Amino acid sequence: MDVKKLFSLEGRKGFITGGTQGIGECIAMAFSELGAEVAIIGRDTKKAEAAATKIAAKSGGKVIGYGCDVSSPEAVDNMLVSYVADFGQLDFAINNAGICAMDPALEISPQTYESVIDVNLNGVFYTARAAAKQMVKQGKGGSIISTASMSAHIINQPQTIAAYCASKAGVVQLTKALAVELSKYHIRVNCVSPGYIQTDLVASLKDMLGIWVSKMPEGARLGFPEDLIGTYIFLASDASAWATGSDVVVDGGYTIL
Repeated sequence: MDVKKLFSLEGRKGFITGGTQGIGECIAMAFSELGAEVAIIGRDTKKAEAAATKIAAKSGGKVIGYGCDVSSPEAVDNMLVSYVADFGQLDFAINNAGICAMDPALEISPQTYESVIDVNLNGVFYTARAAAKQMVKQGKGGSIISTASMSAHIINQPQTIAAYCASKAGVVQLTKALAVELSKYHIRVNCVSPGYIQTDLVASLKDMLGIWVSKMPEGARLGFPEDLIGTYIFLASDASAWATGSDVVVDGGYTIL
């Protein structure tokens, strides 16, 4: 068995939503360095193009940025048309775009609540569906990976993020349902549930960092985007050929206590 080939992404092509910053940008850089051709999808076209240019300059690979509102099925379908014109094939799709609102449940406006569900859950469905349609057309299978959260399994404290928790729990069940429906097409559907990852947003919540660490096993720490690279590589590569409908929790041990 050629283990290096098993984990290789050489020649693979796909898109990453929410790829302009944080986890998405980190994964895009890693995939590009491993030989994948990557499309960066972001709501802001200029930011997506800038992120793609930066990653391509470092990795030397093919990286293109596209603007797309993932909560709009029409926008997603149009984005995929552009993607296919530029890349020709789709081997992996990483549905990573997400937002969070910390409004208490008794105070959150319908508009804010709906925006969280629209991006975090509906957006995952629309981009996963578009990817699946293209993979079915190609007839070679593929890998669809969505970013859920440990918030699908626990209720975060001291934040008040009911909408976020609900949306991420939905992603986990959506992943399982799609895995069943798409299995006959040899399309694998899995998700990753990160714990607290020190993106710019999380790092800015300094009064909460100590509280979160106190809820973890002794000696544990909060994560960084780089701590997730191996999991996404595993799920996008042939190393996970027998894995579908899985939710991989990567949280430094937070949810085991």
